[in-house]
Amino acid sequence: MRKFIQALVFVASALLATGGFAQEKINLSIGTGGTGGVYYPLGGGIANVLSKHVPGMQATAEVTGGSVDNLKLIGTGKPYIGLSMADVGQDAIKGEGKFKGAQVPLRTLMVLYTNHMHVVTVEGTGINSVKDIKGKRISAGSPGGATEVMADRLMEAAGLDPKKDVTRERLGVAESVNAIKDKKIDAFFWVGGLPTAAVTDLASTPGTKLKLVDHADLVPAMNKKYDNLYVEDTIPKATYSGMTADNKQASVANILVTHANMSDQAAYNIVKTIFDKRAELINVHKSAEDFKLENQKAAASPVPFHPGAIKYFKEKGAKF
Repeated sequence: MRKFIQALVFVASALLATGGFAQEKINLSIGTGGTGGVYYPLGGGIANVLSKHVPGMQATAEVTGGSVDNLKLIGTGKPYIGLSMADVGQDAIKGEGKFKGAQVPLRTLMVLYTNHMHVVTVEGTGINSVKDIKGKRISAGSPGGATEVMADRLMEAAGLDPKKDVTRERLGVAESVNAIKDKKIDAFFWVGGLPTAAVTDLASTPGTKLKLVDHADLVPAMNKKYDNLYVEDTIPKATYSGMTADNKQASVANILVTHANMSDQAAYNIVKTIFDKRAELINVHKSAEDFKLENQKAAASPVPFHPGAIKYFKEKGAKF
């Protein structure tokens, strides 16, 4: 009888640890981004806490081009989760933009933090507005990232043709910083968390005066065409050295997503662990401070939430 009771206690403990689901073993890959942005270190932090704290789960972060690459990896149906901007997630589930004819059955695990569009140049280029990049050599982001998507929409809102009105490079944020230092480009677009390490590096470069171009006035035109995905926002002047005023810019939500075929158990355990170990993730990057339960609601993501994630959020009082 004593052994039977001990066995019941063990089973009950296991069920509590996994939210009432049976344990499963899973080798999980996490699609992140380039090494100069926020997705990569944050994705590495998430991989670490999942591997340490979810029984049976081994997670590994992968360097990728960013959101677009991550969603295409998820589309293979293999055990992936990925960080993505909400606008690219919407394109993927609709089969539009870079996913034309190839819909991805995504589900949101959680809303992460806000991504801020940086339109970056340096003093001496004559660029004071997005319109001023006409005829300039710029980087609009890497081919597999979401920066390119939002950059094109921002240029369109400014009345520019992204394909004809600029000489275009397709570089990640770290490569863009090196290119602007070497005067190979005049400006670059980057959508990321605050602070972004590569932009911090540029701002700290001796003899370089960082300049972030205001563009919040273009948000209404973007939202008219793209379903109110964007918000008028601010990069505070204390974010990067050399800033003399707040940068008025466009922002978009980041979401953590997976394939619809992920089990409810795995989805529940991932979300629960990220919230339980939030302090560990804040130590990796302070953007994790924005991982908040009040941000988890159906209207917060254009990609439907996973049932396993909804189970966790309802337990915490969220209304779906």
